[in-house]
Amino acid sequence: MEPLFVRWMDRLYLAAIWIAGSAITLMALIIPWGVFSRYVMGTGSQWPEPIAILLMMQFTFIGAACAYRAGGHIAVNMLTEQLPQAVQALLVWVVDGLMLLICAFVTWYGTKLCLETWNQGVSELPWLPVGATYAALPIGSAVTLLFVLEKCLYGAQNTRAIVRYEEGLDDHAPAPQET
Repeated sequence: MEPLFVRWMDRLYLAAIWIAGSAITLMALIIPWGVFSRYVMGTGSQWPEPIAILLMMQFTFIGAACAYRAGGHIAVNMLTEQLPQAVQALLVWVVDGLMLLICAFVTWYGTKLCLETWNQGVSELPWLPVGATYAALPIGSAVTLLFVLEKCLYGAQNTRAIVRYEEGLDDHAPAPQET
């Protein structure tokens, strides 16, 4: 049975996947509307571009946290693979420590940025605070920070079925019984 923290990270991972997936799906629907309203109807809507940018930020920063947990991020390890095992293990801890520092930094200063710009409005959408458009930055960084902590405490999660659901869960299923 997995520890409670890992189960919570599974739920957070699934929520983040749904948020990122919904954001890119909505963005894929909104952009054609903007093109249609401008070039077919002759009246360009003001809202599609800023909303699409907002959704792209959600997809990027929250999706990046999911990519980190799934091990789907870019990693250049050609040099580190040539080093002795002890040095490789040390470098894993160094990288995790740096990731924790960077995520904490971006979460802290991203939150400050959101709070400082909360009373400013987006020109095309005056009801939308600028700080809300930046919210994906500290949220995505905080989620990544939690996933890095999980990796430090419980190891990488990138081989678990919840992360690799598309890679054929049937491979792990028992073979059907012949009668």
